[in-house]
Amino acid sequence: MADYDENCTHDCGSCGSDCPSRGEPVDLKKNMHDGCSVKKVIGVVSGKGGVGKSMVTALSAIVANRNGLKTGILDADITGPSIPKMFGVHKKAEATGMGLFPVETRSEIELMSLNLLTENETDPVVWRGPVIAGAVTQFWTDVIWGDLDVMFIDMPPGTGDVPLTIFQSIPVDGIIIVTSPQELVSMIVEKAMNMAKLMNIPILGLVENMSYLTCPDCGRKIEVFGPSTVDEIAKKYDLKVIEKLPIDPKLAALSDAGRIEFNDSTGMESIMDVLADIGLEF
Repeated sequence: MADYDENCTHDCGSCGSDCPSRGEPVDLKKNMHDGCSVKKVIGVVSGKGGVGKSMVTALSAIVANRNGLKTGILDADITGPSIPKMFGVHKKAEATGMGLFPVETRSEIELMSLNLLTENETDPVVWRGPVIAGAVTQFWTDVIWGDLDVMFIDMPPGTGDVPLTIFQSIPVDGIIIVTSPQELVSMIVEKAMNMAKLMNIPILGLVENMSYLTCPDCGRKIEVFGPSTVDEIAKKYDLKVIEKLPIDPKLAALSDAGRIEFNDSTGMESIMDVLADIGLEF
């Protein structure tokens, strides 16, 4: 069997290497743990950090769970995991000779994150890219997820080793790109889009986070970070705008307290339309 460069994008048209199987389709997808299955996998990505990618991941999972879907979150943001804290999950993941077991939130959303494996939640992760990418792959192959309807993958920002590994090794059905209103974001979004297209991953739509702040006195929408740009970006690239999420101090407080599941309205209700669009029955 031929050896393949782990950094291969399988786009032979842009590659000068004399690969033994050049032009032949190569399937590097990994299997889940024996006896486990997931109907749909959605990656939540951003071109830069600090735009609320983990928040969108958590809210999407909460909506899917509330609608009766068996839901899981794979926290692939190894160096900055925040999903367990948002859900108030501090219990460590258990392991047996069979594999790792995800930890359930109060509403039975299944989670796997590096924070559930380290001795202290604040321990820094000082690993090189390939090691981090390998850990994410193991979250897919070695965790006993059971049978899920949908899994959301909270991706690290950017277009480095980990997103590349996920797109190569996990059967992602599509990605949601999270943006913010700043003008600079359009260029960063384009980088994420180009990577997805290069890897033949469908782009399911855009979510603009921190789009506005609703004045508690008069109800007027205040564009704290400037006018929204998401509609222009979506039109330019023929993409769907899934949601425009406001700055919500209540939601931030619940996240800090580990009680995000107790939010009355998540703002990500349109995720159910996205799931229906990719063929998930519920």
